[in-house]
Amino acid sequence: MAREKKELEKYSPTRGGTVLDQMDRLFEDFMGRRFGRWWPTIEWSGTEFETGVVPSVDVFDRGDEIVVEAELPGIKKDDIHVDVTGSTLIISGEKKKEEKVEEKDYYRLERSYGSFKRSIRIPAEVQAEKVKATFKDGILEIKMPKTEEAKKKQIKVNIQ
Repeated sequence: MAREKKELEKYSPTRGGTVLDQMDRLFEDFMGRRFGRWWPTIEWSGTEFETGVVPSVDVFDRGDEIVVEAELPGIKKDDIHVDVTGSTLIISGEKKKEEKVEEKDYYRLERSYGSFKRSIRIPAEVQAEKVKATFKDGILEIKMPKTEEAKKKQIKVNIQ
């Protein structure tokens, strides 16, 4: 019997989708598909990843409100959009930078653009009409007051 020789398959980190696709499959396999995606998601089209326009986000539960802080250095307030849809907070925007230098013996013009969209599942019911956002020194802070029902849902569990 002659054995067939097989070539070793070259490793590719993106074989089977992007790294995020692979992570999604791992979580779904571990948690079960019925739970759906419960962690914050990042959406990009390609240019954002290359230009680094993916904001870091912290989410805090401060009793009566949910607070989200996003780092958006170099982005102008007018280029940021915040939406609350159901139980999802969506932060999106665009970074535009243009640097122009004209000297006697040279001319340089650099441009960089990138857009981002970050979706975050809100961990409690909030009053969407009372959400407030402030932007100062590259930090976007979003305060979302909880509904009365969400405040009452806290249950003390006795430890045995």
